[in-house]
Amino acid sequence: MSAKVAVMMGGKSAEREVSLKSGAAVLSALQRAGVDAHAFDPSVEDLSALREQSVDRVFIALHGRGGEDGTLQGALELMGIPYTGSGVLASALAMDKWRSKLIWQAVGIPVPEFVVIAADSDFAAVEEKLGLPLFVKPSNEGSSIGISKVKQRGDLPAAFAAAAKFDSVVLAERFLSGGEYTVGILGDRALPVIRIVPATEFYDYASKYVRDDTEYRIPSGLSSDEERALQLLAQRAFAVLGGRGWGRVDLMLDAAGKPYVLEINTSPGMTDHSLVPMAARAAGMSFEQFVTGVLEGACCG
Repeated sequence: MSAKVAVMMGGKSAEREVSLKSGAAVLSALQRAGVDAHAFDPSVEDLSALREQSVDRVFIALHGRGGEDGTLQGALELMGIPYTGSGVLASALAMDKWRSKLIWQAVGIPVPEFVVIAADSDFAAVEEKLGLPLFVKPSNEGSSIGISKVKQRGDLPAAFAAAAKFDSVVLAERFLSGGEYTVGILGDRALPVIRIVPATEFYDYASKYVRDDTEYRIPSGLSSDEERALQLLAQRAFAVLGGRGWGRVDLMLDAAGKPYVLEINTSPGMTDHSLVPMAARAAGMSFEQFVTGVLEGACCG
């Protein structure tokens, strides 16, 4: 490939450190594959520098706000520079857990029961409605930032306060006990399903990026029919929001084995602990092959 590629990494979100690791891995892989790739941190350089540097395409390795929520995608659209991943609308919707759930509900895609909570909510009533344990999460953050697992009555107010530090919209969500799974997507292909078995209470930030005792099961342990059903559900949830290029869909099963969609990541992690590269390896792709495959799908500048 002769085109000049900027690997967008860093940024100003709460996920900056993870993004720097993802971006460094992507940059190295692209360079090993012979791509003329360069690092670009939008918190250090103005986006106008992309034109000055004659960048032909952008590989978005930013996570969280300002990189994964449609704002960067809109800027690149206006600049006429193709970029990896989903467009403006899908990126914005996927970043917003509340609104994405409302859309999935409207088309019959199952999501865990949830309640939007505020400082004046009847927390006892929410605990009664959803049962314990339950999860509390900010609507517009990733990497499990601000998420708490509430196990005892009376603990919901503190969990709300922790999540509200990161977003004005906070969700309380029913806990499902059948296991957590994730499905990577590349183009029109669903990658092998991964079952996530954290050693801690839940799959939190440390489990994702720091600890080495989180268990990732590939094969997932599901039957071939169950795995295919999960892949099809993930692809449908991705398509309903308008996702394109690549992404990751997180799901959970209830005690009876019924799947529910949790959320979509339109710019998934690409660190040495990350799930999508892991699934790509299981599908027979090297990291370089996967990264160049994502780049080839750059679109719509």
